[in-house]
Parts: sequence; structure tokens; C-alpha cells
Amino acid sequence: MTNERAPSAETDLYAPVKAWLEQQGYVVRSEVRGCDVVGIKLDEEWPVIVELKRRFNLSLFLQTMDRLRITPHVYVAAERVEGRGAFSIAQIRRLCLQLGIGLLTIKLYRRKPAFVEVHCHPGDVSERPSSPTKVGRRTNRLTSEFNQRSGDFNVGGSGGRKLVTAYREKALQCALALQQHGPQSPRQVRMKIGTEKAATILRDNVYGWFHRVQRGLYELTPVGTAALEEYNFVLRMQRSD
Repeated sequence: MTNERAPSAETDLYAPVKAWLEQQGYVVRSEVRGCDVVGIKLDEEWPVIVELKRRFNLSLFLQTMDRLRITPHVYVAAERVEGRGAFSIAQIRRLCLQLGIGLLTIKLYRRKPAFVEVHCHPGDVSERPSSPTKVGRRTNRLTSEFNQRSGDFNVGGSGGRKLVTAYREKALQCALALQQHGPQSPRQVRMKIGTEKAATILRDNVYGWFHRVQRGLYELTPVGTAALEEYNFVLRMQRSD
């Protein structure tokens, strides 16, 4: 029996790619503004984005073209498949070089760590006409979302799941303040959690967690109480920082 195993989902590829980036000194988050994997170093201007797929296909490369509008440091990553019906690595590498993106393949094993192989880096080509030449709005929005998250609570490649975004983290902090102190005004909540967005979060009530008791006073709903239980792992991480 071979020791290799096939990924059952894109999420199986996330941990090996995350470990590969962390070995190079990156802080890594998943599912940041639609990007599967994002890595940031304090001393580097551009973030690194990695898009994951179980198999190389057109959708993966179309996603990558969009990511090149954010940063010139973009990789594609998929399981390494060889044999009949599979694209050859040489073919995919040539395409990646022409597009100005990096190429990673992953092999998963049953009884040993996954192997991430680098076939080319974004910097291996000098002409990337679709890449940005200076940090712009999209790059700043990605970096801002990354930095506002307190941890990595999602799995890269996830689809159809509720993601722990920076906004959801702040909403959880608002909900916790109401649970601990009872009905509060937006100003009181803002003072307790230290975010200027408290009033907007309470007013917009995106998740149905808050109820306006009267003008300028909010309480937690049963849905909000359930959310604090569901996302208790996020709150524990925030308290430990």
C-alpha cells in the first residue's frame, strides 16, 4: 500500500502551505478578503497570497489574475498528480512563468508530513504587466483585514462556511460586553472593547445578535448568546493575547 494519500478537499492543502510560509518567517492567515492563504512579514512591503485547488484548472488561474491586482507575490498550489490525464508540471510551470506567478505542489502522506515543492517563484520573471507597481487601495484593504484579526481561525480553501473576519471578531467583543455588563449604550461598549466601530456594529446588527431596548441602549439577543458559545474558541484566543 502506498504511503501517499489524496486530499479530500482544498482545506487539506492549507496546513502544509501555512507551515511552508511560516518556516520563511511569515505570519499566516486564511480566507482574508477572499484569498485562500495570506502571509505577511513586517519588513516586506507586499503580502504573499497563495490560492489553493485540489487540481490545477482554469478557475485557479483566473483567481490568480485577480490576486495580481493586489500583490505581485502570488502562488498557485495544488496536489502533485502525475500520470495519464494530468497536466505535466513542466507545462504548468511554463504557464506560471508567463503569468508571473509562483508554483507549489503538495504531496500528502498517511504516516509522514506533507511535502511542499517549489517549482518557481513570482520573482523568477521580471515582466508582470498585470501586477501593481505600488501599494494601492486593494492591497491596503487586504493588509488592514489581516492585521485586525487576532488569530488564524479559518482554514484556507474553505467554501460555504461562516468565516471569522475582523468584523465578526469585533461583533463578538460587543456581544461579550453586553453579556457581562447587561444593557449598554454604544459609548459604554466602545469604552469597554476599545473600538470606534461599536456603535455601527450595534446599529447595523448584521448577525442578529443585538436588540435596541430604547434609543441609545442595546442588549444581547438569544442568537447573540448562542454565538458566544459557538465562537468561544475565538474569545479564548483574544483573552490569552
